[in-house]
Order: sequence, then structure tokens, then C-alpha cells
Amino acid sequence: MRADKTTLVIACGAIAHELMAVIKANGLDHLDVQCLPAEWHNTPDKIAPGVKELLDSRLADYESAFVAYADCGTGGHLDAVIDAYGVKRLPGAHCYSFFAGEAEFEALAEDELGTFYLTDYLALNFDRLIYCGLGMDRYPELVPTYFGHYTRMVYLAQFDNPDALNAAQEAAASLKLPLEIHRTGLKPFKQALAGVPIHVQHV
Repeated sequence: MRADKTTLVIACGAIAHELMAVIKANGLDHLDVQCLPAEWHNTPDKIAPGVKELLDSRLADYESAFVAYADCGTGGHLDAVIDAYGVKRLPGAHCYSFFAGEAEFEALAEDELGTFYLTDYLALNFDRLIYCGLGMDRYPELVPTYFGHYTRMVYLAQFDNPDALNAAQEAAASLKLPLEIHRTGLKPFKQALAGVPIHVQHV
């Protein structure tokens, strides 16, 4: 740890770009961000042990810490870890909630339960993490097994990124789902971060 880094941030690698954008906009140079693998999006059982390992090895070196994850499919295991160490995490069950804003995400979920969500990161990495990661490139018959109960895909766009938009359109086509685009920007994410001790003011 450098002397100017007083707060440890343990973050999901899938939100690193958005997190660093907020940090840069706010001059939060005291934050030392340590990212865990974005691929754990598919294996949430690894998240709580990974966070615990970093807290065990690094927390004593900092004045404070927070965890830049939602529950993310850990089934409460992440909360058990952070409660034991007295640190906080981002609110909500999934990153979709804090990227869209809690009220907007709840409205989307209530409108259509069978929704598959994409963020910028997941859109750009859909083939690697989802389509190939779940073996559908090798076994196309798995597509209805994994996605037969979905009725739409919702892309929550944090940035105006044509590549991510094209990737989202291709992802929806590969699953034969209609695509809806919701341009969230970073404001809901910034508001979610306001609940942790990092002094966020601007996007």
C-alpha cells in the first residue's frame, strides 16, 4: 500500500471501468482498488471466499474498506463475510440494480420476470462469458435449456458505446430474444456509491 492510499476497495472486475470513471471524476486518489475476476459472474460461489481472502490479507493496512459488489448470487454469503469484518458493500442483489437504479430495476423486473440483463461489460464479453462460457458454442442445444424461459433481453447502457450496442444486438439475436435498450449513464451507480465512505460528488 502506498501512503496516499487509505481505503481498500474490493471490486468485481466486471464494473471496473465504471468504478474507475467515478473515481477519476471525483479525484478519489485515496482509494486502492483491487479487482477480483469478472468471470466470477458465472461462479458466484467464489465471490465471498475471494473477498474474505483479500480482507484477511489486506484490511489491516488501510484505515477503511468497502466491497464494490452487490450480493451477486452469493445467497447472503457475501453479507456474512462483510458483516464479520465490519465493512459495507454496494446495495442490491445484482449489479443491474445499482446500474439502473433500484426503483428502475424493480420496475423492469416487475414488468417482465423473464428478462436477461446486459451491462456494457457483459455485452462486450457476452460471447466469452455467456455463450462460450456456458458451452453453447459447442452444444447449441443448450440454448433453450439455459434461456428457454427468457422472453426479452434488456441492455443497461452506462456509456454511449457503439461497440457495446452492436454486441448487445448480436447477443439478443444469438438467443432469439427481443432487445430493449435503457441508457442509464453513471448517475444511479454514483448514487449507490454515495452510501459508502468515499465522498462521491460528481460523475
